[in-house]
Amino acid sequence: MEEKIFFNKDNISVSNSRFIVSGQTYAMSNVTSVKSGETPGSQTGTIVLIVIALAFFAGGAFMKFLGCALFIFALYLATKVKNTYTVILNTSAGENKALSSQDKGYVESIIRALNDAIVSRG
Repeated sequence: MEEKIFFNKDNISVSNSRFIVSGQTYAMSNVTSVKSGETPGSQTGTIVLIVIALAFFAGGAFMKFLGCALFIFALYLATKVKNTYTVILNTSAGENKALSSQDKGYVESIIRALNDAIVSRG
């Protein structure tokens, strides 16, 4: 059977016979299913900044001003935290996290290509 390419971008390739990512090749014949995973971004830094900002409110007028500025900066940082999306392959050997990215659309397009490759195998 001729190899059919379903996805080929950024050193990632999905065909009906193999999935190549980060220099690793997975045989599609061993892949039983594919799914996505999502890991929330860490808000630890934001929480620490908010606690520090609240401590500044105990001081004088200038310290309160700094506390407000730090609090606003912490809220800004909270909006910049991104989740990490993962391509998870299920094989006879178990689950394998093959790829992670903060671009949800990119991961979804790879998963679509992998599903198309599984279906094309029959």
